[in-house]
Amino acid sequence: MDRSFSTRGKMAKWLTRTTSLPGLLSGRCCEAEPRRDGHRRELERGIASRQEVGGVGYHPRVLYVDIDIHHGDGVEEAFYCTDRVMTVSFHKFGEFFPGTGDIKDTGAKEGKYYSVNCPLQEGMDDDTFIDIFKRIMSKVMEVYCPTAIVLQCGADSLTGDRLGCFNLTLRGHGACVEFMKRFNIPMLVLGGGGYTIRNVSRCWTYETSLLLGADIGQEIPYNDYFEYYGPDFMLHLTPNAQMENLNGRDHLEFCVNTVLQQLNTLQGAPSVQLQEIPPDLKTHDDVFGDMLDPDQRHPARTDGGGEKAQDARELYDGDKDQDEA
Repeated sequence: MDRSFSTRGKMAKWLTRTTSLPGLLSGRCCEAEPRRDGHRRELERGIASRQEVGGVGYHPRVLYVDIDIHHGDGVEEAFYCTDRVMTVSFHKFGEFFPGTGDIKDTGAKEGKYYSVNCPLQEGMDDDTFIDIFKRIMSKVMEVYCPTAIVLQCGADSLTGDRLGCFNLTLRGHGACVEFMKRFNIPMLVLGGGGYTIRNVSRCWTYETSLLLGADIGQEIPYNDYFEYYGPDFMLHLTPNAQMENLNGRDHLEFCVNTVLQQLNTLQGAPSVQLQEIPPDLKTHDDVFGDMLDPDQRHPARTDGGGEKAQDARELYDGDKDQDEA
């Protein structure tokens, strides 16, 4: 089994099942979820539970932004026919996994024009990426007016990635995080792809510092994995001077103008009828307080407070104990 897929599958299941995700997004802060594995379709499908993504039952409009080098196909597919979630993906396009994300893919039915794709070519550098990101995302925020944001910060769009072919440094990548943070809207920040692990660690350390407003130095402090960051042992990356930026001005202007025209088609931010807000996740301690015996294992409970069924083979010693079989 592909271990990266397995790991992401577990994250996907957690994202779809947890009821605390709306609680994260209801706060006035950013949450960082570092991840260090491969392709993200499974993660996206996890985020993309139609009832629970980013608290769709909690927020009328959720914006999903993807700066991983691969197209955000999983989330786009899940919400292709609804206006409750707008997906925006900046990615390498053309003979590159997963092969989707054409600028013409804009959604369908109620979700028409709510899927936004910006297909890019090899060699994307900081200045170019920041320019198109800010121009497009400024318009997205103006038109869609999201009440919550999910920002997927895949590190495989950085220079030197084993699978990626962009030439972004931490400063260019992190500028996108800083820009979205300035809108002061509840935001969940996720990791994503990244195949040069030392740069993944650099990226999410730096971007966590940006989210927290903490100033960190350029020199990496000594730690158990210090040798991985040689030969310079510095935080920030240097772009590859030999890599040509194949994103010509004409192509970029076409992409930006096409996306802006698409967004201008929208007739204001969509609204939803009032509905009951689901409760945040409650623990046994929240419900029962000091009534529980700390020395006993307590069974899981349903939403109604009843005990969930338990396999009769569990928690036995002797013949019924399957662990000793």
